[in-house]
Amino acid sequence: MAIQWYPGHMHKASKEMKKILPQVDLIIEVLDARIPFSSENPMLAELRGDKPCIKVLNKFDLADPELTEKWQIYLEQQKGVKTITMNAQQTDRVSDLLELCLKMVPHKAQSVKNIQTMIMGIPNVGKSTLINSLAGRMIAKTGNEPAITKMQQRIKLDKGIVLHDTPGVLWPNLENPHSGYRLAVTGAIKETAIDNDDIALYAVEYLLQAYPALLTQRYDFKTLPASGLEALEAIGSKRGCLRSGGRVDLDRAAKILLTEIRSGTLGRITLETPETVEKEWAEVLIAREEKAAKKAARKQKKQNQQQ
Repeated sequence: MAIQWYPGHMHKASKEMKKILPQVDLIIEVLDARIPFSSENPMLAELRGDKPCIKVLNKFDLADPELTEKWQIYLEQQKGVKTITMNAQQTDRVSDLLELCLKMVPHKAQSVKNIQTMIMGIPNVGKSTLINSLAGRMIAKTGNEPAITKMQQRIKLDKGIVLHDTPGVLWPNLENPHSGYRLAVTGAIKETAIDNDDIALYAVEYLLQAYPALLTQRYDFKTLPASGLEALEAIGSKRGCLRSGGRVDLDRAAKILLTEIRSGTLGRITLETPETVEKEWAEVLIAREEKAAKKAARKQKKQNQQQ
């Protein structure tokens, strides 16, 4: 299943972001530490040019710490990029982020002019909570539902830093189908746009390979299920998600699994590694070339028929 979700206000936000970028000294991109690649804006590298960028690996407390460290090394290989880990409870990290902003634009830090920063991130990544922590007061509306911020706003912070907030944006075409699933698993896409059982099956199949011990411990499996469907049915059976005749209600079981993944109840989980996304992106590029070749062939055929 291809997952696409691009409300109208997101298209408008993308245009506004491009407009404001020339005025910005520094970009702060908030990522979900569980899916650093899938929550990253693929257009940003091209849009920012040589502007410095801080990638905030948010929700670090929910992610696998070893893989987060691996992702930081990977992301900082990009020119002008630094990373920092945060979560909603780490208020002491706010000052670290502000100090990092000053280090990233030393020429502005030593002048009387404000440092113009732009903060961006996909829906439900925790951007609004971070903004409130940076500002020291309630400015941005927060909530568990994705796509709450609808308009841009400017916020004056300490140390001469001005923050330009932008609505949470998902890019219009998720070329890597795995990214679509991972975004759905972590709650970045509204549930009205997805099928819970399909998403949960994707998640549990990954967990069976990457985190079998967490699944076994949480759901008290005597033996590890052989497939995602078997695992989801076992979870539903153990949690009383039964219909008449003793059949498992897969939708209810799926909601339980997804809720426990998103809350961290299942444990600290990262849904992708630098190695897996490199391989996936290579497949995307091949598919893109094949698509372009087919389009060119159709165009040529049409031209031949017209002659």
